[in-house]
Amino acid sequence: MSEENHTFYGREPHQTDGQTFIDDIARFSHQSAAGGILLIIGAIAALVWSNCWHHNYQHFWHTEIGLHFGHGELTKSLQHWINDALMVIFFFVVGLEIKREVIAGELATMRKAALPIAAAIGGMVVPAGFYALVNLGGDGMRGWAIPMATDIAFSLGILSLFGRRVPLALKVFLAALAIVDDIGGILVIAFAYTGDVNWTYLAVAMGCFAIMIVMNLRGVWSTIPYLIVGIGGVWFCFLQSGIHATLAGILAAMTIPAKGNIERAHFIERSKELLEQFGSGDSELSLLEDERSRALATKLEKYSRRINPPVTRLEAAMAGWVNCAILPIFALANCGVALTGDSAGGIMSPVSMGIILGLVLGKPVGILLATYLAIKTGIADKPAGVSWQQLAAVSCLAGIGFTMALFLTALAFEEGTFSEQGKVAILIGSAVAGIIGCLLLRPTLPAKVREPQG
Repeated sequence: MSEENHTFYGREPHQTDGQTFIDDIARFSHQSAAGGILLIIGAIAALVWSNCWHHNYQHFWHTEIGLHFGHGELTKSLQHWINDALMVIFFFVVGLEIKREVIAGELATMRKAALPIAAAIGGMVVPAGFYALVNLGGDGMRGWAIPMATDIAFSLGILSLFGRRVPLALKVFLAALAIVDDIGGILVIAFAYTGDVNWTYLAVAMGCFAIMIVMNLRGVWSTIPYLIVGIGGVWFCFLQSGIHATLAGILAAMTIPAKGNIERAHFIERSKELLEQFGSGDSELSLLEDERSRALATKLEKYSRRINPPVTRLEAAMAGWVNCAILPIFALANCGVALTGDSAGGIMSPVSMGIILGLVLGKPVGILLATYLAIKTGIADKPAGVSWQQLAAVSCLAGIGFTMALFLTALAFEEGTFSEQGKVAILIGSAVAGIIGCLLLRPTLPAKVREPQG
């Protein structure tokens, strides 16, 4: 396989991933903390809005919005546009994270990936089993996948609230587990919650996807052609095909190049030349006055962009918008439940109990059991410097299903009793799981972290 063509399948030849991954985790955890707070605000605002002005809330989010092109028309409610279009961006960023981890992160080798894969499988199978046991033979059985979900932004955001006292290995474990969990959720959406398929649209979508792969293999480095084909072809055709459009975001992300379009040695050589020229300029002048220095700085900026892989550039550019804008809007549009006497009674319904038990009990039991078996059988190593109580705490935090769980609820149930029971149960189960996780984690952490010596 040629050097140019291996960016879609493997890592850059001279790429080092240790410190880069550590920096990514640190940056993402801080970002997730802000996003998690906004997510909570969005959920609370939805509850207040739906309970104080219920009809207004329902009317607003069910307002029909249409796109007209020639004789064609695409009309959906505002809530559907958020779930079928805006959330595609969320899944696109998830896809970028998955690709980065598979190529150069914690899922790059089977030895490194074994523990989070095992933990995620246990954390999906056991909660789904709990739900199935409670709902066996009932009308709510279609929601079996809801408690499988882990909200990566929310769970990492909660973990980041403890600051640098949390072992880095614990953050890495939770991040990798949640990413594998997302892969499982994507497969569930693809195979369990797909309706009647329009094979013509699906064929066109896969043709556009093939075009994006060819662009990658041919060394198309600019992200604009990928976005044009991805939105105009893959997303639109998936939307019309009957297969959930969010899968278009995942597929599109897999085609984004994972390598810059200049070699490291060339970047170093050219950067040195530009910096030497920059340093030889008149230091008395400000950049505003020095046109030559501004031009050199612009060239250096362009070279920095060219060596930076598009997959990481897009992820860095979009992750903040996803965590701090798209997910809170999603929560605002989907968390509105009228809390009445019927809602309180509905907590004891099979659907609600299945979700709560799955998130609060099934998640930690499944993750811990799978983790223990993987370590004891020698398939994987226990994270260095991490205790079993800390692993138990993180397993509870993984029970914060929130975003993905709400999304799966919207796919599993039409608007109505089951949908409202599911939303209330997710809010309760996620809150309880988060509180238990924090209570277990806090006693295991040092009172403060010693500052590094200069």
